Amino acid sequence: MSVLIKNGRIITASDDYQADIFIDKDKISIIGENLSIPADKIIDASGKYVIPGGIDPHTHLDMPFMGTVSSDDFVTGTRAAAIGGTTTIIDFAIQTIGHSALEGLEIWHAKAEGKTAIDYGFHMILTDTEGDKISELKTLINEGVTSYKLFMAYPGALYMDDGNIYRTMRKAGEHGAIVCMHAENGIVIDEIVRNAVADGKTEPKWHALTRPDRMEAEAVHRTIAIGDVAEVPVYIVHLTSAAALEQVAMARNDGQAVFAETCPQYLFLDHSYYEKENFEGAKYVMSPPLREKWNQAELWNGLGTGNLQVVSTDHCTFRFNDQKQMGKDLFTQIPNGAPGIENRMSLIYQGGVLDGHISLNKFVEVTSTAAAKIFGLYPRKGTIAVGSDADVVIFNPNRKETISVDNPITHNMNVDYNAYEGFEVNGVSETVLSRGKIVVEDNKYVGNEGDGQFLKRGLFSD
Repeated sequence: MSVLIKNGRIITASDDYQADIFIDKDKISIIGENLSIPADKIIDASGKYVIPGGIDPHTHLDMPFMGTVSSDDFVTGTRAAAIGGTTTIIDFAIQTIGHSALEGLEIWHAKAEGKTAIDYGFHMILTDTEGDKISELKTLINEGVTSYKLFMAYPGALYMDDGNIYRTMRKAGEHGAIVCMHAENGIVIDEIVRNAVADGKTEPKWHALTRPDRMEAEAVHRTIAIGDVAEVPVYIVHLTSAAALEQVAMARNDGQAVFAETCPQYLFLDHSYYEKENFEGAKYVMSPPLREKWNQAELWNGLGTGNLQVVSTDHCTFRFNDQKQMGKDLFTQIPNGAPGIENRMSLIYQGGVLDGHISLNKFVEVTSTAAAKIFGLYPRKGTIAVGSDADVVIFNPNRKETISVDNPITHNMNVDYNAYEGFEVNGVSETVLSRGKIVVEDNKYVGNEGDGQFLKRGLFSD
């Protein structure tokens, strides 16, 4: 199929200009003024932005966790992502302790293959690199999985000690990969949690109060230090606080290869949400937790200055009416995670561009281009250029919507609440193309299950 997009304002991470785009099959073929080329479909983008499809490099679809499974799978989650203007995700395959990482990758391929609405890749969560298992890192790279996620949190489940972290980082660096880190001091946090529970502190707010930002900042500092010695680039996932950001900024000022993402929940929501009555605070139980509101200004500044490179979502949905209720009597039993994959683009445009924190170019950079560059997808993804994949979003900056679980334009995720319920946004992804195929038209999903393809990603060093 060929598509001609006329009269749009093209915005990339570096450019802002008026032009037409001709798409032939799955690639951008021609960009120019006043194009007059026969096409199967002509889209008039007058008064709208034409931007690269969003890239969300942090999602958890169909993930077993805390005795249940995240409620969005690769069908519902990627469909919601597409409706929101995201055309690529990088999800997390998990190595079970004692098992092969390649076995974990095979399991996640089975979860996703033939089901996704958009293109997808995998990071690999590594929990065990003892003995011969360390050699699997090279095989993973050959399979197009060029980033590994390690955990300093969740002892007994996903946690890796510092010695194993160093060993894994060293080998990743030798191979040209990048290491993503969940940076919280899980050993200390578990002690704080035990003390709180012993004192009868069981409400959702204690999830946050037992995970102080100092334990995030300490873990970020330790990640950066170990990564420096191991000679590997590191990427801090879901950074939440000014204290943690300070560690990243100092390292980057020293020239270290350190990158970090934050998420909409940390830019728009705050600790007060845990105080909601009738157990409503459980909706916002995630790790790391929401922080005091004053941190938000520092995070926006980090995006503006480039010390934070990416806005992802950490999309991990658990229904409030049954799954979250598992922790009704004890906060440690509340499944950690919240929705966001569908609302990211509109939220960051509203809160970032319209509220004056970032430019239009920076908006594209933090929602698409930077992730493509860091995770081995650029320039195939993350930009609008001749030869790039035709992942294109027609974004209407004048369209107003109220985010709500009852609004089909803003909520198609398989979860019974929206974390941003009642938020008003100006700016909506109206038409979305994934590799040249229209998958969303006039805010309605028109694609097919299985439209997406698995992406073998390049090395960080490339």
